[in-house]
Amino acid sequence: MHTAFKKRWLHKINPALKLFTLTFLFIFAVTIHHLNFMITFTLTVSILFFFCTGQPYKHILLFLLPFLFVFFSTAVSMILFGKGETTLFKWGLVHVTEESLYRGLHLGCRALVFAMMGITFVLTTKPVQLFYSLMQQLKLQPKYAYSFMAAIRLIPIMFEELQTIRDAQKVRGVQTRKGISSLIKSIKSLPIPLLSQSIRRAFRIAVAMEAKRFNSSKERTFYYKIRFSRYDLLFIGYFVLSISGAYIIAMEFPLFPIKDVRN
Repeated sequence: MHTAFKKRWLHKINPALKLFTLTFLFIFAVTIHHLNFMITFTLTVSILFFFCTGQPYKHILLFLLPFLFVFFSTAVSMILFGKGETTLFKWGLVHVTEESLYRGLHLGCRALVFAMMGITFVLTTKPVQLFYSLMQQLKLQPKYAYSFMAAIRLIPIMFEELQTIRDAQKVRGVQTRKGISSLIKSIKSLPIPLLSQSIRRAFRIAVAMEAKRFNSSKERTFYYKIRFSRYDLLFIGYFVLSISGAYIIAMEFPLFPIKDVRN
């Protein structure tokens, strides 16, 4: 993603450690059923997302827009049509209860946490460094790591080839008409040339890797050395302290008089 950004401490964290930590937090967020704790936990994740990714705020808001839509759609659906006994508002099929309100807010916060953690990881981690870290720290076999890196590298190339094919069609006089049928017809003409180009490129990459004596041997050197640093301790310490603080605040200063949204 080619956007202007400032390099923050979050970019210097070991990618494998960051992946492992965020995966653990994903699972941890699923186990949270306390609404007040979920809200404060969302705030701890949002601090990293807004202030530590190094992206301009207009880009951050742009990234967040589809996930805000997911937040409102999931929360509102649960609030308006959820089940409960304490009725707050009822009109036709719309039945808002106190229980559905709490569950809707909880579900929306959980969706927002997943989105912000995922975007934070993508914005602060380079794919090449991630796979080098997986090979060096988690002993991922090089044949799998380099296969993933080659696949990621091919994505922008495929978009360029797609644009080249469309330009070639325009040069040959292929006219695109308005309407769904013409759109489907134009899309059907793209996969075969795009697939053939991709096969040729993959074949050339395979030949180049064989020419450079690439093999699956575990004993190999790496151009990039990915190591642990003090920023990794800062990353772990941030979540330990912030989650502990979030839990204490949720218990001592609850916004809503409910402990478990499942009850």
